[in-house]
Amino acid sequence: MSDSFDLFAGHLGHLTPSQESALIAFKAALTDAKLYDAASPTTDDATLLRFLRARGWDTTAALKQFSDAEAWRRKNDVVDLYSTFDADEFENSRRYYPRWTGRRDKNGMPVYVYHLASMDSKIQKELNAVPQSRKYQRIIALYELMTRFIFPLCTHLPHPTHPTPISCVVTIIDLQNISLGSMWSLRGHLAESAKLATANYPETLSTIAVVNAPAFFPTIWGWIKGWFDQGTRNKIHILGKNPAETLLTLIDAENLPKQYGGTLEWSFFSEPNLDDVTKEALGGGELPKGPALFVDGAVSRP
Repeated sequence: MSDSFDLFAGHLGHLTPSQESALIAFKAALTDAKLYDAASPTTDDATLLRFLRARGWDTTAALKQFSDAEAWRRKNDVVDLYSTFDADEFENSRRYYPRWTGRRDKNGMPVYVYHLASMDSKIQKELNAVPQSRKYQRIIALYELMTRFIFPLCTHLPHPTHPTPISCVVTIIDLQNISLGSMWSLRGHLAESAKLATANYPETLSTIAVVNAPAFFPTIWGWIKGWFDQGTRNKIHILGKNPAETLLTLIDAENLPKQYGGTLEWSFFSEPNLDDVTKEALGGGELPKGPALFVDGAVSRP
């Protein structure tokens, strides 16, 4: 979290000459493989750069991961799954995963929070009652919301690095009041989401701040570190007894929930607390329910 570190290194507007060349070569390779479509949201420059960053700018490796991800999208019929997902189930599914606060960090990236103790035994029972295949589909739908609605919305909103697209999130993982037993019972749920994201939505995490870590956290870390590649592990920061000191260097106080040292009224089960500029961009002043797209500065349905 050094001030001298460029969080947008490898993003549009922040590319070195060799990275520019890698992007050009990657597009050519995708075109040869009949995987490139300039009109597709999965082959825009911001998305392609995520795959290149994930594979250390190795175009051959990026092509393999991208090809595998596209095959995965076809196998799971991701476009149709997202466009037809039941709105009520979609909204209910948010309780099980990191939630957008409705605010952004100082660089314009959306701020997510995951309070794991909120996954109490009742909610875990509800989650475990859902067939495994449907749980998997819920994760896909929420990642599609992030990449096809929240990222384009945050890109549209004023941010210091404009016109660089926003393609990453800042996530606060809150371990307050979590027990070792709860973490153990959640391990499969968490691993599935992490592995799906690493393979098919790479480089969507910018900074992960772990707060209120219990004394047994080293044990937890031993379980979970294998779910992430080394690049993602390097983005995980365990904050000490005064996390607000670090979080306020990343997020302005009015955009940081009170429980983490800011002034924002928001808790884990709250709806996103949108600021005025976001409400204006959305027209109606609130987020649409269910699957949605944000295209050319406007909300639409898939």
